[in-house]
Amino acid sequence: MKTNKKTIAFSFLLIATLVISGCGFKPAPPPRYNVTLEVWGTFDDSDTFNDIFDNFRKMDPNVTKIVYKKMSTDTYEKDLLNALASGQGPDIFLINNTWVPSFADKIDPAPEQILPEQTFKNNFVDVVANDFDFGGKIYAVPLTVDSLALFYNKDLFNAAGITAPPTDWTTFMKDAQLLTKFDASGQIVQSGAALGTADNINRASDILNLLMLQNGTVMPSAANKRAAFDQAVMNGANSFFPAGNALDFYTSFAKSNSSNYSWNPDMHYSLDAFSEGTLAMMLSYSWNIPTILAKSPKLNFDVAPVPQLDSSQPVNFANYWGYAVAKNKVIAKDANAPQGALPETDAVRVQEAWKFLTYLTTKPVQAAASAASSNPTSITGSQPQSAQAATFDPALDYLQKTNQPAARKDLIDKQKDVPLIGVFAEQNLIDKSWYEQDPDDTEAIFLNMIDQINKGEAATTDAIKQAVAKINQLTGN
Repeated sequence: MKTNKKTIAFSFLLIATLVISGCGFKPAPPPRYNVTLEVWGTFDDSDTFNDIFDNFRKMDPNVTKIVYKKMSTDTYEKDLLNALASGQGPDIFLINNTWVPSFADKIDPAPEQILPEQTFKNNFVDVVANDFDFGGKIYAVPLTVDSLALFYNKDLFNAAGITAPPTDWTTFMKDAQLLTKFDASGQIVQSGAALGTADNINRASDILNLLMLQNGTVMPSAANKRAAFDQAVMNGANSFFPAGNALDFYTSFAKSNSSNYSWNPDMHYSLDAFSEGTLAMMLSYSWNIPTILAKSPKLNFDVAPVPQLDSSQPVNFANYWGYAVAKNKVIAKDANAPQGALPETDAVRVQEAWKFLTYLTTKPVQAAASAASSNPTSITGSQPQSAQAATFDPALDYLQKTNQPAARKDLIDKQKDVPLIGVFAEQNLIDKSWYEQDPDDTEAIFLNMIDQINKGEAATTDAIKQAVAKINQLTGN
């Protein structure tokens, strides 16, 4: 009996030794996926995201590689559409806030368990929900939101005895008149404000949109896609035409017989004129700050909140980008996938892509919980591998590297006092936008409205009615 017991004990010991040493049967490694995510953008270099990508991979072992490609802004939309149509495009791609109507069938919205609608709304400024949340489905998430602000030349203001930038349009008009100078032949040699024309003003259509929204113009929404900004609005017992008021105000700055006259089609492009020091005020976005600094490093300028029509109901206009996840991408078999890795499916790809975007854009606590969640189509019980990975804030890291205004509400307080950028960040709380079925055609329609007035081709009412009819043709209404 003693011999048998020794023999049995020795046999168990031998088997255990063989298993531990690798000479016996090994248990299979825990099943997991091997996902590579390809991200397309247009503005940032890849090194902007290096720390972000590294930290996410520590939290989500299913994503073994994230590749960022900076695309050409000139051909981006065309290249993106072609790539998505072939099924060989990116997993994640950047879209403008007006693109969702035309890209909706190419986007896989965020799974509810990864990014709930209420979490989305709690994180971002209100305009983001208006642009990217359709019927409770989240189509994209932004890192930054940009809106119009007043750029002003401090030297020209000082020379004119103006101590502060205007906060309302009445003061803006008075300042523009003081700042506009003419030569002996009546030609503008110094412009007080760049408003009034279409082609030589940066984002002229956005400025007109701002004025319409501030005037209370009713624009199309996702729920009611029919444009109606040719309609009068009741103000108590009286009615007024807000879109007409906005268009007349805007174009008055390009009419030589107007007291507001400060701009015309022969002026240099607004960004160039401002950089050259011959333009005192313009409305533009934060993304143009580097352009101005590159053109004129010593220019003494600052930015201020956009003037308001009614300070009790402030309104600004937003123009920004967010990241979306491609639908129905063709999944190529990875010959280098780790042994034991489960085959990647489109559903897995979508989930992992949205896990990354949630991590990238939302508060770290929520993002970490999402990235570390365990479910059969994502992470098999993984947990953050370091305190740094769990507490790292990707959105804050991105904003600090790029100096752009925040889309996340909790980060606006951190940017309020940042020179130049703080104004844009704080204004994001009052941003508005509206549903555009085809943003490129809509912009062309708005610019044509301006040209019709400037050239005397149509009365204000007629120009606006024609614009509404054209926009409704785009939406099929």
